[in-house]
Amino acid sequence: MASLAAKLIMFLSLLKRHPGSAAALDSCIYLGEEEEISLYEDGDVVIGGLFPLHYSPVSFHITYKSKPFFSPRALRWMQTMTFAIKEINQRHDLLPHLKLGFHIRDSCDDVPVSLRSAFLLVNGKPERNFKNDIVKKSESDLGCAGVNRTVSSVIIGDAGSGVSIALLQSLGSFHIPLVSYFASCSCLSNQKEFPTFMRTMPSDAFQIKALAQLVSFFSWTWVGVIGAESDYARSAIQLFLQESVHFGMTSSKVIINFSGEAEMQGILREIRRRNITGFQWIASEAWATARSLWEKSDNLLLGTLGFAIQKAAGIPGLQQYLMDLPPSSIHELPFLAEFWEETFDCQLNGSVNTHRHGSENYRDRVSCKGTELLNDVYSPYSDVTQLRVSYNVYKAVYLVAHALQDMSNCNDGEGPFLNKTCANPQRFKPWQLLHYMKHANFSVLGKTVNFDKNGDPIAYYDLMNWQRKPDGSLNLVKVGFFDGSLPDGVRLVINEIMTCFNFSSQSIRSVCSNSCPPGFRVARRKGEPACCYDCVPCAEGEVSNNTGTFLECLHCSEDRWPNEARDRCIPKTVEYLSYSESMGILLCVVSVLGACISLAIIAIFYKHKDTPLVRANNMELSFLLLVFLTICFLVGLLFLGEPSDWLCRIRYPAFGISFALCISCLLAKTSVVLMAFRSRLPGSNSFILIILKVLICVIWLITSPPHANSNTDYHSATIIIECVTGSDVGFWLALGYIGLLACLCLIMAFLARKLPDNFNEAKLITFSILIFFAVWITFIPVYVSTAGKYTVAVHVFAILASALSLLFCLFVHKCYIILLKPEKNNWDLDGNRSIAATFLNQLGQTTLTYI
Repeated sequence: MASLAAKLIMFLSLLKRHPGSAAALDSCIYLGEEEEISLYEDGDVVIGGLFPLHYSPVSFHITYKSKPFFSPRALRWMQTMTFAIKEINQRHDLLPHLKLGFHIRDSCDDVPVSLRSAFLLVNGKPERNFKNDIVKKSESDLGCAGVNRTVSSVIIGDAGSGVSIALLQSLGSFHIPLVSYFASCSCLSNQKEFPTFMRTMPSDAFQIKALAQLVSFFSWTWVGVIGAESDYARSAIQLFLQESVHFGMTSSKVIINFSGEAEMQGILREIRRRNITGFQWIASEAWATARSLWEKSDNLLLGTLGFAIQKAAGIPGLQQYLMDLPPSSIHELPFLAEFWEETFDCQLNGSVNTHRHGSENYRDRVSCKGTELLNDVYSPYSDVTQLRVSYNVYKAVYLVAHALQDMSNCNDGEGPFLNKTCANPQRFKPWQLLHYMKHANFSVLGKTVNFDKNGDPIAYYDLMNWQRKPDGSLNLVKVGFFDGSLPDGVRLVINEIMTCFNFSSQSIRSVCSNSCPPGFRVARRKGEPACCYDCVPCAEGEVSNNTGTFLECLHCSEDRWPNEARDRCIPKTVEYLSYSESMGILLCVVSVLGACISLAIIAIFYKHKDTPLVRANNMELSFLLLVFLTICFLVGLLFLGEPSDWLCRIRYPAFGISFALCISCLLAKTSVVLMAFRSRLPGSNSFILIILKVLICVIWLITSPPHANSNTDYHSATIIIECVTGSDVGFWLALGYIGLLACLCLIMAFLARKLPDNFNEAKLITFSILIFFAVWITFIPVYVSTAGKYTVAVHVFAILASALSLLFCLFVHKCYIILLKPEKNNWDLDGNRSIAATFLNQLGQTTLTYI
């Protein structure tokens, strides 16, 4: 076969390079054995045809003894081509001055046979039924001129994608157009590799999109994909795996089969042999309407879903043409005799097909009369209820006819070729015809037929469901469609109510992994298909509120947070130190109590202002100190409640200034002792230091003031409303200034602790400042390490603790003497003991010494 193909190519190349050499030949030379089994009718333009009238059975145990099967379905396709050509020849509005002929051969659905047949079509050879025409020509016209009447400049075929690819690779260099009616491989859309290819069959690229949307519609994410070892199956499976990722294989109940009809028969035989059941089959267009599979499927294909190519409502006159077969044609025309014998299980005496039976015992068959009625039996040949591939053949013939019509309408000087020339419809080059075919736009049976830049028609599929009629026969029910011309998302329409399955549709769960529940997302398993995954909880701050296969969870907004199940976002918890919670209530009580105690002491001191104890301890400074301590206690209340900008701007300066005033009073008290100065307002110069403190606070408020802030950094589920200092430098400078004053006060009090004075408070001031330092030194690390309302609580606690230490250390013992020991509130200096030392000694404080 390879040798014959090489010789044919060499011969064609020779004629192409040296057309004059043909005249030197006495006659055309045919290389190889003469093949007589073909169907031919002469015409001005002969259209070639290739149809898989025979196909080899697919078996898992090859024996090489079985003969090819005959395909009545393919015979109908072939007859549709001859019908269309004869219909066009009878029309007066289409090609009125040209007669179309045909030359049809069997491709046997096999690459070597198809190549041989194609070379015979494009090379031409003498046929028995037109040798007389050659003889009638003169000697000078003999040679290739006579044979050229059989040359096909265009071929309609083949049915298989793999066979079509082989034909294009062999015939492509001669620019001979090939119009397929059933080859759907998307690889054929590559015009750079296959520039002479066109088809009336949609590309698999559309079928794959339809299949992917189909399995997605029924939530089948774990499907098996099988196919024969062919270009069609390999390309289709690869495209499906790529497309299925957008919607989304150990055990699977749903099987997508990209095999042809013949391969599917072998698969069914093996399934029956192994007694495998329970599959939901998804058919590719190659066998979506193949009724012959139903008869031997034993209900294995019940409920099958598949996309079939667009169906013709009907081709007027075709059924009658198929049924009206005169006895003479049955006996004489190739292929028809074999079909007749197969259909009626008989033998035609003297038929052209008898010698094909070989060693099989056909002599035991009943003789055929040739007058049997096709109406008495069912045959795919005469079944015109599903004109799909036949419709494609019909459109392919009309494509060639309309291209020839456009060629005939060309006017000189307006042509599409070099120098605006036109082609002669009776003597044209194949590439010239291809040009008009690429630009064809026409209507067939009321429907517009056009092609895209790749030579592909617009895709339209019917979704067919295999259902059983009451009598057990197959009922192909249209339950939906896919229209490639519609926008994405609405291309596929399915009537689920009309769809029937082999078993309950609810039990058809074909998944590798169950859908993730709300609150979870998909985590792909490395090295496994896209539909195999694990479900992992959504990350912090994310939710998924539907059951499905979501790769990512959704983020909640800034003011919301996932609930415990992580299936919805809820408002975040707002946190601040409020008056209503236990901690806030406690601090509020202490603050008010401290302020009340300070006011009570002021009242006591005012009532006893003339006593030695009150007057001797700088009465004016004591009153000022008590007022400032009252303010310090009340400042703690500013730290409670929901922060706002104005409250934050008041809070920190009030805290800093109030404590600065308190420490300044203590500093003034200590300086009195050191300077031995008695005046109505002693130590008043110490208050000059407050001006610097106020200046620091003013600069802080002007440059970068404190303000309220919603903080989610510490805990994402909580919004902490807090006062931020604005300027950290301002905050620590204000706090450090208070510390500086306290240090000065401590130094002066320490130096004055042993000065002779009955009412010397230096030791008490030293003790209170030490407690003050202890509180605030402890405060700093705790303040830095806490967050939220606990930071505020620590701050308030430090304010209250330091204020209470000053209040109790400096005034409680005085109140004790004034109220409970009035006899000691006098000017008696006997005993050289200060009243303060006496009081502390009575309390058991042995660390203080006598003055």
